[in-house]
Amino acid sequence: MSELKLLGKSHDIPKRLVWDAWLKVKKNGGAAGVDGVTIHQFEERLKDNLFRLWNRMPSGQYFPGPVRAVEIPKKGGTRVPGIPNLVDRVAQTVAVLALEPEVESVFHEDSYGYRPGRSPLDAVAVCRMRCWEKDWVVDMDVKAFFDTVSWDLTLRRLRVTRTRNGSCSMWSAG
Repeated sequence: MSELKLLGKSHDIPKRLVWDAWLKVKKNGGAAGVDGVTIHQFEERLKDNLFRLWNRMPSGQYFPGPVRAVEIPKKGGTRVPGIPNLVDRVAQTVAVLALEPEVESVFHEDSYGYRPGRSPLDAVAVCRMRCWEKDWVVDMDVKAFFDTVSWDLTLRRLRVTRTRNGSCSMWSAG
């Protein structure tokens, strides 16, 4: 039996990773979440706050709080992003730092969305370059893809299980 399982932890999250995540969140700044805790207030009990997060994340005892809705006027309507609590932003950054190196290696080279060091302008530049090399174009809009994909086919491909603590795990059915 692995040492992690003996300690009641399902994942190894090094303390250094939590510290690095905190430094990134602090550098980015940002507003307080629904709990009202600012970066300055979080720092007043920094060791306690980071230790509590580090202790809860790998054991499955960490659950994010609600987000603060902020209305931003936009052309043609209003956008309402959610502002997570500071500790939740640190936890999200821990997850990114832990998972990104592994998942980056399986993305297609032409994938640009939500990837580090890539922007929509990079995607447009590649498209422009290829327009001079090819005499055909494939244009797809996946905005509502999951609204139209067959749910039965998706469930056949994936198997989802719910654990005792309510979290889900998913794996390919082959």
